[in-house]
Amino acid sequence: MVEYLDDLELRVCLRVNALSRIVLLRRFFSGVSWLGDYPGWVILGVICAAGQGDNAIPFVLHALATAGAGIIVYKVLKKRLVRERPYVTHGEIVCGAAPLDRYSFPSGHTLHAISLTVLYGAYEPMMLIVMAPFAALVAASRIVLGLHYPSDVLVGGTIGAALATSSIALVS
Repeated sequence: MVEYLDDLELRVCLRVNALSRIVLLRRFFSGVSWLGDYPGWVILGVICAAGQGDNAIPFVLHALATAGAGIIVYKVLKKRLVRERPYVTHGEIVCGAAPLDRYSFPSGHTLHAISLTVLYGAYEPMMLIVMAPFAALVAASRIVLGLHYPSDVLVGGTIGAALATSSIALVS
């Protein structure tokens, strides 16, 4: 069963990564990935903080604490689980952007995209109109660019959602 799932994941990875051979798409997803590293979330966080009035500082502290917890979790997991990136393991997968670190599991970009979307959305629900599609594009970019397997993205998103919902519950 594990072998079947690995084969299925590789086939999905190859199909999605084929999009990176189209220069315009590779550039688009590289830009999305770069924004999803932190600039996009900082900009969206500033917008959310501006709408918080007296609650701006608690919001910023909440966001920083949640993002910090996410960094710790994904770095510990990457260091312990040491899954090579798809383009390293499979020569037919094109690397469409430089990775931030060596290993792929879980996707830190996706973890933060989902975590911050859930968190920011709890404070400013109307921002979800922008944040949810952006988070989905960040997650997709990781596979398109050959930097992650679909399971890396799925687990990163699940961890991000759990972190955000837990931190919201702690503050509420």
